[in-house]
Amino acid sequence: MRISKRAKETQESPIRKLAGVANETKKKGIYVYHLNIGQPDIHTPDVFYKSITDYSDKVLSYGPSDGLPELKEAMAGYFARFGIKLEPSNIIITNGGSEAISFAFSVIADPEDEVIIPEPFYTNYNGYAAIANIKIVPVETKAEEQNPDRED
Repeated sequence: MRISKRAKETQESPIRKLAGVANETKKKGIYVYHLNIGQPDIHTPDVFYKSITDYSDKVLSYGPSDGLPELKEAMAGYFARFGIKLEPSNIIITNGGSEAISFAFSVIADPEDEVIIPEPFYTNYNGYAAIANIKIVPVETKAEEQNPDRED
């Protein structure tokens, strides 16, 4: 099978590389603080497990491709609390942040375009940019260089 040039040039996820190192380290009895993955650190609500247990349909079908209308309404309501007016029709629900980033890169930029991203940034942006054939232009940011006009 032929592998595309794009696939060959796409950076391997550093997060996946670190996962292997972390697993080997844990096997040696060393505690590992996972700062490399977005694993939830809050308890899953009991209502979620109850919904799974009580589910009686014979088929677990796909939901709407752009997201459940109830979720889109809830998201619009959430943003409205911060003065951001969004129509549910302007909201697309994805399976996760990585899918959303991939979609965003593909719709905002054409091949060879540049996208400015504050650095440090999520390391997988590099791989998603390579797949979309766009270039990331990092702009270094530092917490020490806060906006003096900003009121905290």
